[in-house]
Amino acid sequence: MKIAIGSDHAGFERKEALKKWLADKGYDVQDFGTHSSASVDYPDFAHPVAEAVEKNDGVLGVLLCGSANGVAITANKHQGIRAALCWTDEIAALARQHNNANIVCIPARFVTADHAEKILDTFLHTGFEGGRHERRVEKIISTP
Repeated sequence: MKIAIGSDHAGFERKEALKKWLADKGYDVQDFGTHSSASVDYPDFAHPVAEAVEKNDGVLGVLLCGSANGVAITANKHQGIRAALCWTDEIAALARQHNNANIVCIPARFVTADHAEKILDTFLHTGFEGGRHERRVEKIISTP
């Protein structure tokens, strides 16, 4: 499975750790930056991750920033994206099961490295339930 990953400066260290963790598990990881802890603007990294997920069927995304709010808001500007802010593995599971989320947004300043791995592992190994949730997800992408 291919994973698109990106972060701002606040998420840089956690992104680097998750990137290694993913690669060690055999995932094909494409890093969209940032590549240091120098201050940057999170949309510069959230947009390319969202575009990679939007254009490539089967690619999931991971975005990190301090609170994960900025990257989630930015990613969700893209039509085909359902980015979920997940600070627990339970929320990550529900985001996949009920919302068919395709990008997980992790608040780097509020979760430990181990917890971030658990959130991401849950996100990657949970499927969409479909059924009544399919109708709801369809309403996200269409305007009334």
